[in-house]
Amino acid sequence: MSTRAAGVGDADGTPALRVTWLGHSTVVLDLDGVRVVTDPLLKPHAGLLRRLAPRPDPAQWQAPDVVLLSHLHHDHAELGSLRMLPGVPVLGSAPVAAWLHRHGVRTARALSDSAWSRVGGTVEVLQVRADHEHRPMPHRPNAAHGHLVRGPSATVWGGGDTSLHPDMFRLGELAGSSVDLALVPVWGWGPRLSGGHMDPTEAAEAVARSGARCAIPVHWGTLHPPLLTRFGRDWLDRPGERFAEALGRGTPGATALVLEPGQSVAVPVAAQPGECH
Repeated sequence: MSTRAAGVGDADGTPALRVTWLGHSTVVLDLDGVRVVTDPLLKPHAGLLRRLAPRPDPAQWQAPDVVLLSHLHHDHAELGSLRMLPGVPVLGSAPVAAWLHRHGVRTARALSDSAWSRVGGTVEVLQVRADHEHRPMPHRPNAAHGHLVRGPSATVWGGGDTSLHPDMFRLGELAGSSVDLALVPVWGWGPRLSGGHMDPTEAAEAVARSGARCAIPVHWGTLHPPLLTRFGRDWLDRPGERFAEALGRGTPGATALVLEPGQSVAVPVAAQPGECH
């Protein structure tokens, strides 16, 4: 299912918050005139994993002001994709930024988890907790975080890869306002979840804890291992729908906006409190 939202716009009709899901955890946030791209996967593959949908249209991700990286797993930090964004600041935790810098991403910068960082105009970013310690990589640092992104019009929480944790209840406090939109991971890229991830029901609980009015499920329906045809596709195709169903059952004050890869939506912002449909 896909629920569209009609957002509040500027005087020229430009939405104050427009979101484009490019698949997996790659999201383009256009917030108050600032373009943020999360965990960019811009090529047809990430290592051995293959993209089910066509690769993202460059017109949808071109000229970002900043890239946010949640962690260095290959399905979130793909060096070939990062090199397609020359000159763009790439922000992550201190270990992530240091590793990227050593591997040729000279625009990598460290974020703080105790102070907001300005990323352009009046938009700021704060690094927040994510619990994702399973499947450590010996060759890349294992630090993982989510992000709060706030502008004058709206606040967005990007969960990164994480399991449920109690600090989700504090996101509104950390943001200094209610959370307008959650980008919440609802699955992975295989028929089973490893630790440090959430299934659709757990993701709905995460949205409830965050207090977000709107939620877009990510980290599903995009990447698959080789020889996909040997398996059923239910695990790949249905997590977004299952998340919307779980959110509707348990959190009636929040609305799921289920997108297809490449689809955009204008999200209601603070000028329309309580509305997300």
